[in-house]
Amino acid sequence: MAQAVEQALEERRHLIVEAGTGTGKTLAYLLPVIRSGKRVIISTGTKNLQEQLFHKDIPFLERALFPEGNRKLSVCYMKGRNNYLCRKKLYDLTGQPVLSGFDEIEQYRAIAAWEEATQSGDRSELASLPETSALWHKLDARADTCLGQKCSAWDKCFITEMHRRAMESDIIIVNHHLFFADLAIKQQADSAPDAGILPEAGAVIFDEAHELEDVAGSYFGISVSAARLEELCRDVEASLQRNRAYTAGLSGALKSLRERSACFFSLLPEGEGRFAFENRREFLEENGEEFLGLQRSLTHIGSELENLPSKPEEVFAFARRAQELQVQLGFVMEAEDRNTVFWIERRRTGREKLNVSLQATPIDVGPVLRECLWSKLDTVVLTSATLAVGGGFEYIRQRLGIEHARDLVLPSHFDYQNQAILYVPPDLPDPRTPQFQIKAAERIRRLLEITRGRAFVLFTSYAQMRDIYQRLLGEVEFPMLLQGDAPKNALLEEFRLTPNCVLFATSSFWQGVDVQGEQLSCVIIDRLPFAVPSDPVVAARVKAIDAEGGNAFFQYQVPAAVITLKQGFGRLIRSLHDRGVLALLDNRILKKQYGRVFVESLPNYKRTTDLEAVERWFSPDQ
Repeated sequence: MAQAVEQALEERRHLIVEAGTGTGKTLAYLLPVIRSGKRVIISTGTKNLQEQLFHKDIPFLERALFPEGNRKLSVCYMKGRNNYLCRKKLYDLTGQPVLSGFDEIEQYRAIAAWEEATQSGDRSELASLPETSALWHKLDARADTCLGQKCSAWDKCFITEMHRRAMESDIIIVNHHLFFADLAIKQQADSAPDAGILPEAGAVIFDEAHELEDVAGSYFGISVSAARLEELCRDVEASLQRNRAYTAGLSGALKSLRERSACFFSLLPEGEGRFAFENRREFLEENGEEFLGLQRSLTHIGSELENLPSKPEEVFAFARRAQELQVQLGFVMEAEDRNTVFWIERRRTGREKLNVSLQATPIDVGPVLRECLWSKLDTVVLTSATLAVGGGFEYIRQRLGIEHARDLVLPSHFDYQNQAILYVPPDLPDPRTPQFQIKAAERIRRLLEITRGRAFVLFTSYAQMRDIYQRLLGEVEFPMLLQGDAPKNALLEEFRLTPNCVLFATSSFWQGVDVQGEQLSCVIIDRLPFAVPSDPVVAARVKAIDAEGGNAFFQYQVPAAVITLKQGFGRLIRSLHDRGVLALLDNRILKKQYGRVFVESLPNYKRTTDLEAVERWFSPDQ
């Protein structure tokens, strides 16, 4: 793999590599990157992998390559702006603390003390700060409220410092969300030299590249929500009250914006979760006045801010945000772009009230990636343990629009025949039938008896997860954990420390989770992980492929499910010493024509349809 990456860097070509778990792919791309002398951005799927690269893999290579200690690699890692403290916000709050409750007062004291000592301003250093801290949201360095070089704390700014370090580094470690947020900003700014936060680079390595389509889609799309409008109102009020620049006209304009926003979002079509907004034209014919009223309210805010007699610097940022919201709202409601799906999302965030958002997402991200990524960079390397479907890369090439790239499949060196057994029960009913839940719960209970717990039970939906968990409560003698009862990292830590534990979880535990050893000896998956066909983005992609004469089921839905299944099963064998059972309770993999694609894409596990073979696998004399 290292040779293939080195060749791609030398010849200025793109490369796609599937490298099985345990092949050491991070070292395989880091070594040629270091030797190349180019500035390279490495983009990962998770912050955990960023930290592993920065704190473990790169120092290891540094010691191996320069044992005399006579050379240091020039490396930095960057996260999204909301991970960093904004010193100006903290100083402003120090003068006029607006804190709600004892928790916020304690958190404020901890952040203020930490600010005096921290070099990075990265919130991950604050172990005591809850993930859901409302105070942090008031203090982070989001671009929405950034004043740039006009800020009084510019010289001490953690974002400025991070940007400076990046400009001086040869290797810059980011995550996909930051990379595509930056790329989207640069595209909107039409190549303005100071747009975005990442410096120019000679090459980009995408690790965990199977996530790119979804991440790119979200950043090249648009989201306008009632919460974003309310946040603008709150930020304007807080800043202008602090600077004593509040006027009666602005107060009236904010009141009008809130009323117009509440009215407009309450009129949107009814529905739960994510659903297509197909009748936008008819909606505007009926509710055009309310839409125009909301647009006029945003214009009114802009002009009131413009007319303020003595303007604090923040005012220009607020006016820009109001205009941006107006343009984006206009696009989501009125655009006729054929490569965009328009949809609505209603969801609760924590204990907060229901948030309604209007969304526009590209159906095919290939054209935009061709224009602003593949054609602009000399070398892009895509790698993951799960990129190939049936041994080839047609799916990933098509979804990402990457045409001219070499490719390579490198199998894992794990002995899957002797380390893992895949069990598919031939007698369970089809997962789409009502009888499935009862039978599946019973089979899971039996499997957990055989493996003595020590299992992940992974589901394709929250409803299914909760239903089976409830059915097995009191039926299973081992400790049971349920996703949602605690933060992800806390659940994983409890799983690792609790003998014979069983964790019930959904999509976020299918990837990026590493538990080695006997503690995880079983992974059970309820059904083939096809994306929900009614999801508006999935449905639009299916429709677009079929309209062009393709077969969306075999070109899109099956390959996407194959990659997800490979990710889920990949949780089990993480080292040469791991051993266990994989159970897929969905026997369509045996009975349907498309099942062969799944089977041919999986590693060479030992396979059985016999529960007694699973028992023998775990018997002491095995």
